[in-house]
Amino acid sequence: MTGRQAAPWRDRADPVAGPSAQDVGGAAGERASPPARWSRLEDAGLNASAPPQQRWLDGWLLRYCPAKAQRARCVNALAEGVLPLDERLGRCRALYAAHSLPFVIRITPFTQPASLDARLAARGFAHHGDSLVMTLPRIATLPAPSLPARCRLQRVTTEAYAHIVGEFRGTGLPGRLAHAQRLAASPVPYTALLLRDDAGAVLAGAQAAQEGELVGLYDVFTREAYRNRGLAGLLCRQLLADAHATGAETAYLQVEAGNAAARAVYRRLGFVDAYRYHYRSDSEAPT
Repeated sequence: MTGRQAAPWRDRADPVAGPSAQDVGGAAGERASPPARWSRLEDAGLNASAPPQQRWLDGWLLRYCPAKAQRARCVNALAEGVLPLDERLGRCRALYAAHSLPFVIRITPFTQPASLDARLAARGFAHHGDSLVMTLPRIATLPAPSLPARCRLQRVTTEAYAHIVGEFRGTGLPGRLAHAQRLAASPVPYTALLLRDDAGAVLAGAQAAQEGELVGLYDVFTREAYRNRGLAGLLCRQLLADAHATGAETAYLQVEAGNAAARAVYRRLGFVDAYRYHYRSDSEAPT
């Protein structure tokens, strides 16, 4: 469990119908109530991205892993708390400074207090990192994948995958080691899958983190020379089929809102937009 307290306005009466991703998440002031199923997706995403370096502060979950993924080195404001906002911000800022990390807060439809986004904007916190949570409600509808000629699938350890995907992204050794540590310590088990050609070269890769009936796709990549060939979709279908065989019914993922190519891949798999989130930092957008 994440320890997140349920927001009093959360809609639990209708787990199917609800506002679109364009209506919820990141709007200042009043916001619509997200449907209950989104809460479960948010919990699963928090669990799957949990690093060893985290602590609670007055209802906020502070993560300070020195990795590339912002979700592993940001504040998730999950409960109202009792401290005045500026005091809470000051304590968070001191912790991130002590770890030589930028002070970043993730804003979702579940952020508490509900007015936090607007209050941070008024204090000069920069808006960046617009992202989407997408979901595939029924994994069973996916067709079985078929491999391209002279290609093979390879399952690798999460440690090996952290270095492979890190090298693809240009992440330095400290960041790759931090990613490997986070995956190894994750409370949700990961499965890493590569697609190699007959010479052994890595063409694409993807990971899945399964928690009961939910499975999340993470760290999907394709080498530039092999894009637009359906390789990422093939890996995702294989991971989803494997997860479905062990009880997963619904899938989710997180993607940058501006990554049209990746979103197109996921839409072809049947994923639809669930909700949006973004980040606020008290400096320029962190790297």
